[in-house]
Amino acid sequence: MELKVLDQPETGGGCSSGSCGSTDDQLSHLPDAIREKVHNHPCYSEEAHHHFARMHVAVAPACNIQCHYCNRKYDCANESRPGVVSELLTPDQAVKKTMAVAANIPQMTVLGIAGPGDPLANPERTFETFRQLSEKAPDIKLCVSTNGLALPAAVEELSKHNIDHVTITINTVDPEIGAKIYPWVFWNNRRIKGKKGAKILIEQQQKGLEMLTEKGILVKVNSVMIPGVNDDHLKEVSKIVKQKGAFLHNVMPLIAEAEHGTFYGVMGQRGPTHDELQVLQDACAGDMNMMRHCRQCRADAVGLLGEDRGEEFTMDKIEAMDIDYEAAMVKRAEVHAAIANELEQKNNQPNESLVTLSSIKKKDTRPVLMAVATTGGGVVNQHFGHATEFLIYEANTTDVRFISHRKVEDLYCSGGDTCGDGETVLQKIIKVLDGCEAVICSKIGYEPWSQLEEAGIMPNGEHAMEPIEEAVAAVYKEMIESGVLDEAESDAELVTA
Repeated sequence: MELKVLDQPETGGGCSSGSCGSTDDQLSHLPDAIREKVHNHPCYSEEAHHHFARMHVAVAPACNIQCHYCNRKYDCANESRPGVVSELLTPDQAVKKTMAVAANIPQMTVLGIAGPGDPLANPERTFETFRQLSEKAPDIKLCVSTNGLALPAAVEELSKHNIDHVTITINTVDPEIGAKIYPWVFWNNRRIKGKKGAKILIEQQQKGLEMLTEKGILVKVNSVMIPGVNDDHLKEVSKIVKQKGAFLHNVMPLIAEAEHGTFYGVMGQRGPTHDELQVLQDACAGDMNMMRHCRQCRADAVGLLGEDRGEEFTMDKIEAMDIDYEAAMVKRAEVHAAIANELEQKNNQPNESLVTLSSIKKKDTRPVLMAVATTGGGVVNQHFGHATEFLIYEANTTDVRFISHRKVEDLYCSGGDTCGDGETVLQKIIKVLDGCEAVICSKIGYEPWSQLEEAGIMPNGEHAMEPIEEAVAAVYKEMIESGVLDEAESDAELVTA
């Protein structure tokens, strides 16, 4: 049975001033037609990712280039990174899975093909999946993520389907740098190595980007930040892809753990620190809208960004499902309308905390980073010990802006009466929160509270179920009024002296 088209309700033009940085910064200046395309796209809109879900279907096993940061793994449930899948799907299976997820997760608005290889190196499987979904699920946005080598030849076919978003991974516009990232590309039935291969890839990426823009297809550019290789160069990449029509740039940290088996991992190439990544993203933001909420998802991810419900939707479980698609479509419409109404109300209400903050005339009040524990919905709704990641926000007297997310390797609390395994897990979490001066969560135990305080991080469990931006602004106001920022500045002066 087909998934019927849902009405796409308006959600308003953006958040109240300063209350939800990404929506204002990324979307408010864009033409209405573009805003309408991305307002409920969790990978393109920072606010949407709190409310809407996405899924990837793994129908594209082959790849036409080799990257030093990539190692594709099939039948793997233990790693969360691009190129990893638990099961490869045929186009028919992918469509069946998409229909099942859409019925069971009504917030799901986006279906993407991102691997585990390159979708455009597997054109028959990719386009057959898109063709079927265009007919059977026209209300779901279709996306593709590609390295760009085969993109120019595929643009016409992409434009025939319900695809108005494409992501291209562009790590460099300099063949010299490209040769350090890509050992080879497979082009015209030949494997071409080094600088020559990188030059071909770069030319194809730029050509494909321009062609997509001419067709009115939105383009997001992904770039992997590799310290000592392309980190300084990515500012130039950002300028060029903006000039050629990309509307969003996503600078991601290199994932290079040795256990993943990538060339960079085995050779000891480090990834960037949180500070290095933020500094580069801020530098690129002068020329380009920056995406900061990317989770570097698996090629079969399902659910909200930051969660993966793929295990609920393996093909054996889907075959056993008895789904009432008519009822599911009614539910989807209701959920989408409720989210739109919630966002509209939020956007029309001023953030009183920020209004109050703006009236504070305090000399040299500095910005502060805070970590927030949330399961989604744009509110503070997670116990500190249950967090698998923290969202990082920066607060100052005029704005609260989303900075990044930081993953936690191990849960401090897995349920029951005790939490943690001594100091080990908690100390790892404290290291993840380096640079943050507060943690906002729905609840926190005595032991982590005391250790966070000792590490100079102020725990706060007083804003449960409040909107994140309002909670961050309120805690920042408390820090100003209590003199915490003054004390920190005085301590810093003493250390300097």
